[in-house]
Amino acid sequence: MSTTTIVAEGASLQVSEGSLHGSLAEPHLPGHYLSWGAIIAGALCAAAISLVLFTFGSAIGLSAVSPWPHVGLSPTVALVIAALWAAIVQVVGFAAGGYVAGRVRNGWGGVVQQERRFRDGMHGLVVWALGILAGAAIAASAAGGLIHSGVQTAAVPVPQGTAPADYAFDYLMRPAANEATAAPAAQPQSVVLRLPNLQELQPAVVRIFNAALLSGSLPAADRSYLATLVSMRTGISQADAEKRVDEAFQQARAAADKTRKAMVLAGFLAAATLAIGCAAACAGATAGGRHRDEQTEVQLFGTKRFW
Repeated sequence: MSTTTIVAEGASLQVSEGSLHGSLAEPHLPGHYLSWGAIIAGALCAAAISLVLFTFGSAIGLSAVSPWPHVGLSPTVALVIAALWAAIVQVVGFAAGGYVAGRVRNGWGGVVQQERRFRDGMHGLVVWALGILAGAAIAASAAGGLIHSGVQTAAVPVPQGTAPADYAFDYLMRPAANEATAAPAAQPQSVVLRLPNLQELQPAVVRIFNAALLSGSLPAADRSYLATLVSMRTGISQADAEKRVDEAFQQARAAADKTRKAMVLAGFLAAATLAIGCAAACAGATAGGRHRDEQTEVQLFGTKRFW
């Protein structure tokens, strides 16, 4: 069996004539698998199309909701529609970006069809990855800028979260509730212990509830202390105050559990939307590569010119 030597850009490859099967085999050319110009162009197109669609969807959403009761869409329906629209935007944007990358990249005519399809799909995957990373970086930068500007405007320090030492300090320095009541008017003013105002009490009470939510139960000492504060503040009996503390803790626990479930659902929906966008980008790039090889004329909205 005779062999044929193929020379391309200084690289040579010997193949047997029987292995050619009527197609030209090409050697491996380092650094020629990814066309970064096509990838960047596809990512920019995907970002621009997604921005246009998101802006359009935001305008429609704002016109469909209303602060007035029984007017406009309900919050649940609005959230469902928003999730569906986000998925549609991902599909359309990344499919278009992948198509651009697959259509404009340099094709390898001598590579077998399945390999060309795989390389086109990989270009769509890289377009999707680049678009997601760029979008995440922009979103993080914008969110950080908004938080920084808001903190500077309000001149309020950024909350650093609750540390175990904060709760320990509150517990150690907690005044005795029965000593914090106002003394009779006949007593000297110097011996009257002032009950802390609401602004002073709120951080300590919030830390108590946060610690209780993390541990899953409200300790008896914290429950008694909170009930005494509530009794002194509202004038209700100690038993009613303890009942109110229990109700408040159950409400806080239900709200925290609802928030946790909402975050879990949002995470799954975000992951599913990103996966759909990835599949759309790969499919679009494959279609673009096939049209590139077949030199298919693109028609959009019934016209051969889409610009």
